[in-house]
Amino acid sequence: MMSQQQLPLGQEAPGPVEIAPGAFWVPGWLDDDAQMELADAFRQWAEPPAGLRRLRMRNGAPFSTRAVCLGWHWYPYCYSRTCDDNDGAPVKEYPSSLRRLGAAACEATGFEPVVYDAAIVNLYEPGAKLGLHQDKIEGAEVIRAGSPVVTISLGDTCVFRFGNTDRPSRPYQDVELASGDLFVFGGPSRLAYHGVPKVYGGTAPSDLGIAGRVSVTLRQSGQSG
Repeated sequence: MMSQQQLPLGQEAPGPVEIAPGAFWVPGWLDDDAQMELADAFRQWAEPPAGLRRLRMRNGAPFSTRAVCLGWHWYPYCYSRTCDDNDGAPVKEYPSSLRRLGAAACEATGFEPVVYDAAIVNLYEPGAKLGLHQDKIEGAEVIRAGSPVVTISLGDTCVFRFGNTDRPSRPYQDVELASGDLFVFGGPSRLAYHGVPKVYGGTAPSDLGIAGRVSVTLRQSGQSG
């Protein structure tokens, strides 16, 4: 049974839209003040050490996004406690504010809350995109349990492409995620392919202070230590 969730900063969330079994979109989940608070936090997380950096595939090809990690440092394709593909500094702690948002996101979309301990915060600057991929390097127990992945959007509106669990191609659905929107997928959709083929530049709220799109993605890493 889906419940209406009272957000930490006072906005009542609208009802979730089911995109696929176990995948839910909640438009306008964060109000203006909550978005501003999260944007301010992003600017602090982006600072070195262990700050914003450009990821590279194992073959050296660069991502078009830049990212900063919290709790556990992610780079293709493993987790670490240090920023091994940049300055080697210890990863920033996973903040209590994201613990609260993660619990609220689960409740808003009908999932049992899980203990999130890893965040990947991506910055999509002009022209950036992200190909269809699966989030599947988390621990085996996490994957088997269908632990939901939480994504909160800030800044420019994007096309979020949500596909099937078998292959990075059709069938898929495109959803336009605006600033403050929430997308959660778990259960039977936990290993669905997903990506961002397009960001609409200049669509961010003017007072947010973000040029481009920021996605705050929360995961249960399944790591120990």
